[in-house]
Amino acid sequence: MAAVDPADLNLALLAGAGLLLVAVAAVRVSTRAGLPSLLVYLAIGLAAGEAGLGIDFEDAELAQVLGSIALAFILAEGGFTTDWRTVRPVAPLAGVLATAGVAVSVVVTSSLVHLLLDVDLRTAILLGAVASSTDAAAVFAVLRRMPIRARLRATVEAESGFNDPPVIILVTVVASSAWTDADGVGILGQVVYQLLVGVAAGFLVARAGRWVLVRSALPASGLYPIATLAIAFLAFALAGVAGGSALMGIYVAGLTLGNSRLPHRGATEGFVEGLAWLAQIGLFIMLGLLASPSRLIDALPYALIVGGSLTLVARPLSVLVCATPFRVPWREQAFISWAGLRGAVPIVLATIPMAAGLPGAERIFDVVFLLVVVFTLVQGPTLPWVTRRLGAAAEDQPRGVSIESAPLDDLDAILLQFTVGPDSRLAGVEVGELRLPPRAAISLVLRGDDIFTPTPGTVLRVGDHVLVAAARSDLAAVERRLHAVSEAGRLAGWYAHLRDGAA
Repeated sequence: MAAVDPADLNLALLAGAGLLLVAVAAVRVSTRAGLPSLLVYLAIGLAAGEAGLGIDFEDAELAQVLGSIALAFILAEGGFTTDWRTVRPVAPLAGVLATAGVAVSVVVTSSLVHLLLDVDLRTAILLGAVASSTDAAAVFAVLRRMPIRARLRATVEAESGFNDPPVIILVTVVASSAWTDADGVGILGQVVYQLLVGVAAGFLVARAGRWVLVRSALPASGLYPIATLAIAFLAFALAGVAGGSALMGIYVAGLTLGNSRLPHRGATEGFVEGLAWLAQIGLFIMLGLLASPSRLIDALPYALIVGGSLTLVARPLSVLVCATPFRVPWREQAFISWAGLRGAVPIVLATIPMAAGLPGAERIFDVVFLLVVVFTLVQGPTLPWVTRRLGAAAEDQPRGVSIESAPLDDLDAILLQFTVGPDSRLAGVEVGELRLPPRAAISLVLRGDDIFTPTPGTVLRVGDHVLVAAARSDLAAVERRLHAVSEAGRLAGWYAHLRDGAA
């Protein structure tokens, strides 16, 4: 093995750190300009590539592998930060959109592409399948910055998390030698099997991992986020080994873990969010490096036809077919249709034909790359206006409080920490008015630079960091009470039955 020159390593680290800082700063720029950050990252990748700084990257197989890992980080964070209480009512609709809706989009888009561009059927199906999958990275990044009604946002987010496996299976089969022997029933069977295995692996691994985490007292709080992420990737790997969808496995694992009471949840959420941003930045820059600007101009007419067929015909039709049986109003259908953003997933899928050495694969990649750029430029900036026009904007944001817990190994107890936010009605409430269960007590309050033990008459203020000690069996009751007071103030219902039982 050749020795690595320290000077070359330092230069590589210098370039990587500089590129990362530019990408982080670009988030601020893209937000002010009203553009999805993915466009800025793709532009950075193009600028650093063969036509700019001269970085030569043409390894489609490596891009496919790294892209899948990056998507795993993004889906894990998306699932972890999704509230299941919001998703549960729309899960059937999202599931239908992610399966039957994708099928309608692929059929309609492929048919129009085959007719309008006069390409062979295999290429038409690949273009239709690659482009039909909505992108979790783009959806999470754009929709979570906007005041959208929770049910609509949850529908589009869940669809983007669920719809990758069917498309991946279809693209893999069509791009491989199995294309000649493929049949619709066989592909459908693979889709169902991989989805079920992915869901089962993600849920079971996450449940087992949660059981271990809440009963462990690790020597450092920073180990909990690492352990939580390792559990999610264990689900990813086990689902893949079992022949299921690894991406579905990690999304379900993230969703299960994120809706569980975990030790040091706040630290874990920040850790996972940071890694998801890093994965998103690296993914889009890498895809920008893989693109060749000299080929993109010739692919522009094809991208407009494919993207127009999908965005203006196939996507609205698929939403109409899937959402009408659920009695979704037409305004909401229109919003779901327009909010189905494309991003990293279609471009990563476009590397599969390239890695397989399929004729015309480079043209497919170029078309999809331009399609994502052009239609993200159209849909992203107009989405706030569309949201308001269709009545999809949230009228009011719910008050809430973020609670983080840590186990005490020697005692059957839990430490909880929460911060009184500016919109929380905990502000102005006396400690005694919280009426926590009898085996729970507020032990410390951090207010500015002061740390003190509160009395029952201590009034909580905005910005207070509060530490609560509670018996493990009363953990759920404490959290419910704190959330109730945060939402409704001191007049929220209290757990009188607990006190009566103690008496």
